[in-house]
Amino acid sequence: MRVGRKSLLFGVHQFIWHPITVLLAWYELYGMPNFKELVCIFIHDWGYWFCENMDDDKGKNHPEFGANLAYKLFGDEYFKLCLYHSRHYSKRNGMEPSKLCWADKLSIKYEITRFYLFRANLSGEIKEYRNNNLDFIPASESNLTWFNWIKERTIQQGITQKINLELVNK
Repeated sequence: MRVGRKSLLFGVHQFIWHPITVLLAWYELYGMPNFKELVCIFIHDWGYWFCENMDDDKGKNHPEFGANLAYKLFGDEYFKLCLYHSRHYSKRNGMEPSKLCWADKLSIKYEITRFYLFRANLSGEIKEYRNNNLDFIPASESNLTWFNWIKERTIQQGITQKINLELVNK
């Protein structure tokens, strides 16, 4: 079975749990989402279903599936919300990341460490994630050390975005 499919079924992007953590982060950053935003929170990663790996060419294009679905349902604004939830995809296309990007990143704050690591190991995603960060966390470190590092780093990105939002809204 493809790693992307395993991620959605029982891995890091599990189709029920991950959207709940993104919703909690969205609420922290922006307040209660409207119905269309809520749907986007649930569908934004569905493109992983078709991905052999998380970060190969197909994986890097995973936002397109959810974005196209959002476009059909709600139009261009929600297409962009889903499409640009990926920093990589946004940068590659010369666009700013969407609000969903920052909620997606901050969602790790609401993860239960052992539950995340269990899902990441079960799906096989952790191998790819760890390999992507070898410059920062050596392979000799534990998965727990890696997770704590990635969690701290990602939460800081979300907090920075929250501070920026508060400054803009003053």
